[in-house]
Amino acid sequence: MKQRGMTLLEVMVALAILAIAGLALMKTTGEQVRNLTLLEQKQFAYWVADNQLAERYLERTWPAQQWLYGTSVMAEQRWFWRWRGVSTSDPKIRALEIEVRSDKNSQHAIATLHSWQVKE
Repeated sequence: MKQRGMTLLEVMVALAILAIAGLALMKTTGEQVRNLTLLEQKQFAYWVADNQLAERYLERTWPAQQWLYGTSVMAEQRWFWRWRGVSTSDPKIRALEIEVRSDKNSQHAIATLHSWQVKE
């Protein structure tokens, strides 16, 4: 007897494999969307930090060693930044540390930028 089609069991196995592949694809896509939002937040936070670094260099002032706080608006969002100078082993060089947060009370910075400034 010649078989001309698929049995019910073969169809059910094929559908199960297709369903598992579909669920894996949906999970991966969801994670990518979540990561894209996080990457976008990080990119904006680093741009805010870069802007603060550029302002520090343009002011040509020796960075103070206490935290100085401020806010910026970028991409229709308020960003909270702080920066301070950090002593180094060379008294003519001071490290500059800039942190950016999306929430003022957050414990963790989204972006942290380190640079150095030479005393003129």
